[in-house]
Amino acid sequence: MSAADEILDIVDENDRVVGQVPRGEAYARGLRHRCVFVWARDPEGRIFVHRRTATKLVFPSLYDMFVGGVVGAGESYDDAALREAEEELGVAGLPRPDFLFKFLYDDGAGRTWWSAVYEVRCAGPVAPQEEEVAWHRFLPEAELERRLGEWEWVPDGSAAYARLRAWRGHGGGADAAR
Repeated sequence: MSAADEILDIVDENDRVVGQVPRGEAYARGLRHRCVFVWARDPEGRIFVHRRTATKLVFPSLYDMFVGGVVGAGESYDDAALREAEEELGVAGLPRPDFLFKFLYDDGAGRTWWSAVYEVRCAGPVAPQEEEVAWHRFLPEAELERRLGEWEWVPDGSAAYARLRAWRGHGGGADAAR
């Protein structure tokens, strides 16, 4: 089955399931669905940063500071976060990612999804999927900050990162509700 054929739950503005369609149709019609963003750090606290492959359905060849992806139909955010982190990092047996907060991403141009943000520590070496990740490295957060103006980043990851910075600065808040 191709990524475009994966079945997704379609959700409303309150994150309630209102239908199910293939991913390709959800993207083509701008239907709201669910995604997870996992902030992966190594034991030194560096952040896993990668460039997406040119074959990705959304945001091909752009950089991202999260691993993650869509939540499948009937799948929980928590299960999707663990599955996506293990798949994209190429690591089995990761600890369950810690839920941080959720927000509604909407770029105003037909891309909208409920976004659950998580954090996980990855102690072992990574072996990212070649179909998903064209380049990767664990970067200190100061270097990530320097690269924000130099590299072209996925817009939803940039939005999640801005919210993560605000969330860390305030210790939680209104967006922290599940």
